[in-house]
Amino acid sequence: MAKFVSIFTMRNLLVLSLALNLSLIMRVTFEGGKQGFFSVEEKHRGPSMAENKEEAHATQRALLSLSSSSGQDGVEKVINLDHGDPTMYEKYWMKMGERTTIVIPGWQSMSYFSDVKNLCWFLEPELAKQVFRLHKAVGNAVTEGRHIVVGTGSSQLFLAALFALSPKDGSQPMSVVSAAPYYSSYPSMTNCLKSGLYNWAGDARSFSKDGPYIEVVTSPNNPDGFVRHSTVNRTGGILVHDLAYYWPQYTPISSPADHDLTLFTVSKATGHAGTRIGWALVKDAEVAKKMTKFIELNTIGVSRDSQLRAAKILEVMTDTSQNLGSSELGESFFRISYHLMAERWELLRAAVNNGRMFSLPDFAPGFCHFLQQETQPQPAFAWLKCEDDAVEDCESFLKGHKILTRGGRHFGVGPKYVRISMVDRDINFSLFLKRLSTIQS
Repeated sequence: MAKFVSIFTMRNLLVLSLALNLSLIMRVTFEGGKQGFFSVEEKHRGPSMAENKEEAHATQRALLSLSSSSGQDGVEKVINLDHGDPTMYEKYWMKMGERTTIVIPGWQSMSYFSDVKNLCWFLEPELAKQVFRLHKAVGNAVTEGRHIVVGTGSSQLFLAALFALSPKDGSQPMSVVSAAPYYSSYPSMTNCLKSGLYNWAGDARSFSKDGPYIEVVTSPNNPDGFVRHSTVNRTGGILVHDLAYYWPQYTPISSPADHDLTLFTVSKATGHAGTRIGWALVKDAEVAKKMTKFIELNTIGVSRDSQLRAAKILEVMTDTSQNLGSSELGESFFRISYHLMAERWELLRAAVNNGRMFSLPDFAPGFCHFLQQETQPQPAFAWLKCEDDAVEDCESFLKGHKILTRGGRHFGVGPKYVRISMVDRDINFSLFLKRLSTIQS
């Protein structure tokens, strides 16, 4: 009986210990995290800069310590950093509260049509207004003389662009290329329907086929984070610029992008991946009409409710960005998220540089006209290379350590590389850093 009581007591103590550690982790993440996320702006307000930086590091160290003591970093815990699910932005939007909340009455947005006078007839006027305001405030894209086409994320807009740019009476499918490492979904999206209009033709660097082609330029690039320009240097090509990551938290805003067709998405700019809203800035009216027609045939428009929510979020982002410090409207989303990304990259580089098994790309700094300072690129994904000769497949190697990533083969390169999401929740990112350090030790 005494033995049973002892076991029962030990089990109760273990459960209590786990519960307390979990509670403390949550408190550090959602309350203490305010020092490392909500008030990170204070780093640049004089003498408290070093103190706040140390507080942010202390938060990360506390999370690492607690995750170890609570058993969360045991073999049963799988860290999924394959997807780029931008959940790290949750805390900022939680703090904004009612400022980004909208109420949609049951009778509102019932019609298919939003703006029959607009070329894109399902585009909400308020979303168009806020898209123009945001680009003007950030300075990352030319909007004058451009038509906005809204899509269910930039994925739908990518397919709409291929449809619009491919000749309908061509003797052969239009070749679609992008320089490797390219976004892993380009090949599958292009070839999914086995269209007679276009097909995937691979790496733009080695493309030599005669005839017209579409080159997709992703800048900053997904997965490696570098600024990109067109690679195929001959006539007959049409460029589509995917600028999903051309925002101040990821890369210096050097000048407004001025291209014929550019793609943006709410998920990368604000973190609202579930809203499923993207937009294209299109110079040619006929191309914009054809893209609109594709979306009409594909989904008969885009959710008006989602557009209204996205418009409200973009409005708040623009309002807070007018004053890069704190104001009555709240702290600047871009400045706060910039410092959060900088903190994460600093911690990751420290973990990688603590051994010789892995390496990361080096980026040249540039002047960011939005933040009015020189900044380092800090991509939403880390392009990690396994340097150990004994490791042939980095994705499989890390999977053996319960870290899920996306391997280089998906991006048109070798298996020594993996793409790792940098925008997951604090607890998962902290566990990843701890596990990476453990592997190297």
